[in-house]
Amino acid sequence: MTMQSPLLRLAGTLRALPPSCGPVRLVGVDGHAGSGKSTFAARLSQALGGAPVLRLDDIATHEELFGWMERLGEQVIEPLSRGETAHYLPYDWVARRFGAARALEPAPVVLVEGVGAGRRELRPRLALLLWMEHPAEESWDRGRRRDGPEQSDFWAGWVDAEREHFAADPSRPFADLLVRQCYRGYQMLTGPGAAAETNRTVTLRDSPSAVR
Repeated sequence: MTMQSPLLRLAGTLRALPPSCGPVRLVGVDGHAGSGKSTFAARLSQALGGAPVLRLDDIATHEELFGWMERLGEQVIEPLSRGETAHYLPYDWVARRFGAARALEPAPVVLVEGVGAGRRELRPRLALLLWMEHPAEESWDRGRRRDGPEQSDFWAGWVDAEREHFAADPSRPFADLLVRQCYRGYQMLTGPGAAAETNRTVTLRDSPSAVR
């Protein structure tokens, strides 16, 4: 018998959690910009059979790098909490304007990926919070290389804004799982939030585990 992969076991754990936002289990994937959140969320979505992924880059704007919670609540959280399809306006970072509405179905598991996914105002709606365990400076350097020199001015302002955000509203202390990117796959460790919680238990057998 083939042993189930750790990533599939995580998917099973998420499906078994109580709903946290109406019928939906919202799962936050947070971490520093450039820490690999998007790639991990895409792989986790695949393990979940194509779970929807909401990218917070589509909710934030140049003027509201972290001041987007009201928009997220109105366009996404409130409809999902009623079991309704959400419709949000994705922001175009090149054109600097919002685009046509996109639908987000109230699936059993919906991944919320981006810096600030574990923020104070959003945590009560999360079934689980994952933190990408990658050093800030290394993450930012990777992000700069990814975006190229034409985005250097944006990154200068972003780093300051991210530092300010996490200083005032840290996510890592509340993470249920820490996700480390390895040479091949990922390693998942119990996070400080899981240790502090008394009403929620996250169990992944054979933890820490490599996810391939």
